[in-house]
Amino acid sequence: MIEERYVAAEGRYEAEGAVYRRAGRSGIRLPALSLGLWQNFGATTPEERQRAILRRAFDLGITHFDLANNYGPPYGAAEEGFGRHLARDLGRYRDELVISSKAGYDMWSGPYGDGGSRKYLFASLDQSLRRMGLDHVDVFYHHRPDPETPIEETMGALADIVRSGRARYAAISNYSPIQTDAAAAAIADAGGSLLLHQPRYSMLDRHVEHGLLDTVGRLGLGMVVFSPLAQGLLTDRYLRGVPEGSRATHSRYLSEGDITEAKVAIARELDGIARERGQSLAQLALAWVLRDERVTSAIVGASSVEQLEANVAALAAPPLEQAELDTIDAALARA
Repeated sequence: MIEERYVAAEGRYEAEGAVYRRAGRSGIRLPALSLGLWQNFGATTPEERQRAILRRAFDLGITHFDLANNYGPPYGAAEEGFGRHLARDLGRYRDELVISSKAGYDMWSGPYGDGGSRKYLFASLDQSLRRMGLDHVDVFYHHRPDPETPIEETMGALADIVRSGRARYAAISNYSPIQTDAAAAAIADAGGSLLLHQPRYSMLDRHVEHGLLDTVGRLGLGMVVFSPLAQGLLTDRYLRGVPEGSRATHSRYLSEGDITEAKVAIARELDGIARERGQSLAQLALAWVLRDERVTSAIVGASSVEQLEANVAALAAPPLEQAELDTIDAALARA
């Protein structure tokens, strides 16, 4: 049987998810919501479910797909799967896509499979490109600071990676404000520049407001935030306890011990605010992280097409008013 060829929706750039923000002072715009392949795109997720989510994301105007070398499980599986979906469906739209990957956490054994050395960064990106069947990514991140490698070596490698054509832009993730300043200066000395910073940010984790947002704004970088739903804490999933099979029962990033009574109480209060706006708690949480124009995009995961569509619907709501923000701040102050 001949498989029907995927054709993207003609109205994808007028769809609900087709809201784009400029990345800092650069010339590129990213969708306000990006699709992350950190979870739900490893070997344990059925291929056809992955395919349906990716196709629907693009049909909704989401053009940015965020990966890393060790996304899975197992390590590399998300990139391998994404490569198959590119070959099968999305490859013909390659110039409409922004594909990002990262290196900086452990990827393979031995002294050269982790950190920020020139050897590791070049080798990891070359492996990522082979897994995805690409000759370049649009954005390549150093995934976390490496205190054992001079920042000049790491940033020099990123600048040379861009010059080599393996990536169009260089970026960093999980750097502190001081480290971000040092990275921007080091890559400038190497003849390059940074496009983005990717930190964790949500209502329950506001550390970026203590200097990083100001640093990114001053340097003219874009900010792409991950975990805006706090690993599911800012959804309706845990409002009445920990359901069987939920992420908190099996994830290394969220445990049942993280679901405290205090956090659940705050989530319930926020859920009430969301309902008054005609939104779900998750939609409110996404609208909240996007309230600051320095946040270019929020990365969302999706375990189903329905979950993706519900997240994208957050973009249709009116902006949060100051009175609503004050009410949210009051609730969060009780954390």
